[in-house]
Amino acid sequence: TLRLSLLFVLGMTLLTATASAHHNMSAIFDFNDRVTLSGTLTKLDWRNPHIEILVDAKRDNGQIEGWKAEGPTPIFFRSRDTTKADFEKALGKPVKLEVSRARDGSHWGLLRNITLLDGKVVNLCPENC
Repeated sequence: TLRLSLLFVLGMTLLTATASAHHNMSAIFDFNDRVTLSGTLTKLDWRNPHIEILVDAKRDNGQIEGWKAEGPTPIFFRSRDTTKADFEKALGKPVKLEVSRARDGSHWGLLRNITLLDGKVVNLCPENC
């Protein structure tokens, strides 16, 4: 029974760690504060639980701002006929995206849609809206 108890505690610990690693999107991002950005895709992190991209966005005043955008899981993009290779081809190239800005006002947002170099528009709603 000691062995069974230890396995139960280990299982609960793993479940708790997994649940705490995932965050509540509406607590972090303001879905009503949408920001449209145009700039150069500089980095792609294609992994679970969320992809992340970095964009050097040119703002209206001409200043370049580094923005991080978080998207859904990589498997989500299959339903949008989009692959990691599509994003990799856009590295170093211009993209346009819309994000819901982080509530802390930083240059971080939840990706709502992105237009890649070839004009392909990937809409992430309703997953990220």
